[in-house]
Amino acid sequence: MKHTLANFVEPRLQTGSSPQRSSVSLRDLFLREADVKRRTAIRQGLWIAVPVYLLFSLTDLLLIPDVAPHTMFARFVVGIAALLTLEMQIRANAKTGHMDIACATALLGGYIGWLMPAMMTSYVTNMSYYMVFGAIFMMGANLFFTFNFKLSLCASSLVLVTYFVALSYFHEDIYYQIAFGTFYLSCFVFTSYVNLRLNRERYQVFLNAIEAKVQQREAEDRGEALLRLSNTDPLTGLENRRAIDSRLRQLWDGWTGAEHNFAVFLIDVDFFKKYNDYYGHQEGDRCLIQVAQTLETSLGRYDAVIGRYGGEEFIALARFRTQKDIEDIAETLRTTVEDMALVHERRRDGTSVITVSVGASYTRPQPDSKLERLINEADRALYLAKANGRNTVKLFNPNDPHNSDDTENVAALLNIAIEKDLVSLVYQPIKNLSSDRIEGVEALMRLRLLDGTLVPPSIFIPIAERTGAIMDLGLWAVRTACQQVIRCDRMAVVSVNVSPIQLKSPGFATSIAAILGDVGVSGGRLAFEITEGLEMDMNSDVLRCISDLKTLGIKIWLDDFGTGFAGLSWLRLIDFDTVKIDKSFLHDGMTPRGKAMLSDIIGLIRNRGHKILVEGVETAEQLELLKELRIDQVQGYYVGRPAPVDKLRDCSAPYLPRTGLMRPA
Repeated sequence: MKHTLANFVEPRLQTGSSPQRSSVSLRDLFLREADVKRRTAIRQGLWIAVPVYLLFSLTDLLLIPDVAPHTMFARFVVGIAALLTLEMQIRANAKTGHMDIACATALLGGYIGWLMPAMMTSYVTNMSYYMVFGAIFMMGANLFFTFNFKLSLCASSLVLVTYFVALSYFHEDIYYQIAFGTFYLSCFVFTSYVNLRLNRERYQVFLNAIEAKVQQREAEDRGEALLRLSNTDPLTGLENRRAIDSRLRQLWDGWTGAEHNFAVFLIDVDFFKKYNDYYGHQEGDRCLIQVAQTLETSLGRYDAVIGRYGGEEFIALARFRTQKDIEDIAETLRTTVEDMALVHERRRDGTSVITVSVGASYTRPQPDSKLERLINEADRALYLAKANGRNTVKLFNPNDPHNSDDTENVAALLNIAIEKDLVSLVYQPIKNLSSDRIEGVEALMRLRLLDGTLVPPSIFIPIAERTGAIMDLGLWAVRTACQQVIRCDRMAVVSVNVSPIQLKSPGFATSIAAILGDVGVSGGRLAFEITEGLEMDMNSDVLRCISDLKTLGIKIWLDDFGTGFAGLSWLRLIDFDTVKIDKSFLHDGMTPRGKAMLSDIIGLIRNRGHKILVEGVETAEQLELLKELRIDQVQGYYVGRPAPVDKLRDCSAPYLPRTGLMRPA
């Protein structure tokens, strides 16, 4: 909305005033704002006018010498009296209007004080011309001093009246009176008119200045509003990524310049996509707003700011003194959201409320320090927090091998791993307990550095998933396993681990179909192992992808059953061909309680009609236990360790699926 002058000025002056009162108030404001300048101008003007007035004594000596002593005395008395009066008013802090009246009085007194003795001169002709200079007093009232128009008009009128009175007594020539009277009257009219215009111009300048201030204020307000808008997330009202990046840079400069430590917290709302899909986007927005407000409130007692970093991710920046301060802030962020108890019924991890995962990093002396590195560390910590079950806090630990700088090297290495032949597959045997034969293998990926050093899968697989390199690596693993094992009939079946990211990727099933066609093998001898982990979200796209894979004949196995909360619901949604029970249940199965637990799990799966594979067999006792429980298949170091493809049966003597015998050359 456009502001008007009245909108800007009048609220400061009055309420409910009429237009006439508004004009008066503006005039008063004009006088008040000009008050200091007017007081200075009055003082300077009088101190200039009085010496000039006294200098005219020289003209008195030249034109009316006979009465010059009297006019000079009058000039001196009036001038000194005017200056003394003004200075006394200034010391007494008199009103500016009173000072104007004093100056106007001094001007009129100066004219009358000089005129009365001057009219007594015998130099009538000289005086008849000299009287013209009386117009100077009229001009002074109207033009020299900055009187308001009424005071100027009053003072100049008195000067005019005084002149006409003196003229009627001093000179009886009617033509002289008409000529000089017309001159005085013209001076009066013209100077009064100019004075009126000047006063109006001063007032208009004041109004223009006020309007300029209004426009400047509006421009500043608009600029501040636009700046706030450009730095504010429209949904939550928190600072947006642009504003947070600016704050990050300021904090970083403060740390590099004066070592003012600060920490970065990345906060992610757990299972928010599932919440959004189930409750709807409006409820999802309300959820983010509530979480944002709660997080902002929770940081109130810390020297911290929080913003929305994108989607369901927030970022907080806080100064700290000790590492415990960081842990306290992170835990505060987590607990305050959990304490909201905002219902989330679609979670599958045993928690039914909205929670957040928090990853934190902090400034510390280290070589090649970079702000981007600090953010990357917080992101890694957040990834670990989510991988460890969510609703948890992880502080970046530079001593953790998962967080070492080598992970950055690994991330870069994964982009060239296939091209440089740095990845390979090893195969771990899968034994059928009924036939006591090896009837399949699990393909396991291995990665080595350029110097030949092996990188543990526990390190490079999460990095590949986080960076997206798992897509190319996963397809490479499927193709390689088909070429090395299935096409050469080394084994009846080969299983390959599939990342949830792959199943969520559009076109994954089509890519697998293309690989099977290129290699020339059947999908019936290929199995995909899906891990029961929290990263897996059984949405419609994933279920559709699994259905397409099964259409290709590919077997779908559930890996690590029992390690998460999703397994039972998955058994209901997906017709798995085989369920692999996690090795932890087998290791606990050597105790009575653990054996009972293992038996219950086996019974549950068997009732669903799935084949059962138990992994982690490391001793003969464990193998005998599984035989006792009538398990279908087993896997583990006792059965066979992972080995390269050349350790399997020779391609020239392929495996016979029905008999398990070596085909003669």
